[in-house]
Amino acid sequence: MRISIVDHPLAQARLTLMRDERSENAAFRAAASDLGTMLIYEASRDLPLEHFPTQTPVAVADGARLKQPPIIVPIIRAGLSMIEPALSMIPDAQVGFIGMARNEETHEPVPYLEALPEDLSGQPVFIVDPMLATGGSLLHSIQLLVDRGATDITAVCMVSAQPGVDALANSGLPVKLVTAVIDPGLDDNSYIVPGLGDAGDRMYGPRNIDL
Repeated sequence: MRISIVDHPLAQARLTLMRDERSENAAFRAAASDLGTMLIYEASRDLPLEHFPTQTPVAVADGARLKQPPIIVPIIRAGLSMIEPALSMIPDAQVGFIGMARNEETHEPVPYLEALPEDLSGQPVFIVDPMLATGGSLLHSIQLLVDRGATDITAVCMVSAQPGVDALANSGLPVKLVTAVIDPGLDDNSYIVPGLGDAGDRMYGPRNIDL
């Protein structure tokens, strides 16, 4: 599995703001938006282009556009925060959705929503989720994409834990990973250490419904 760690100074500065427990919801969301944009930029590096002549005010230049924009698939709810950064970089991308909750007793993912095209054959897919902890939610979601024919999948995660990265690498699924950092481990509640806490809660406030 190919792993790209975006260690650009500006990316690391935004990550630090997200890690800081003093950052309130608004500051956290702003830093996450900036970091998400940087990660999508890197994830798009190998997307194929098509070329065409473009008339400038002076002469004809070689123009370029994405040959096939990816479909952006956030894992709800924290992944919703990465839609706007992704669409700001790739405005003609389509968006699908996968809903996944965490059982707080077993720490296992509980799926509750799947809104995806029936056939993803030949379609680049960016699956976005701020946190890769155990890898359970991401692996389940990637399998849904593979079951629909996807073979070109990039997981874009702001913070990853080594156990989740290992699970992804050992899964045999066709996926690449783009992340800002790989943290060493998880605590007893399967939260990333040092991590940044619950990304969904820090973006939107504590959950007020049970899923």
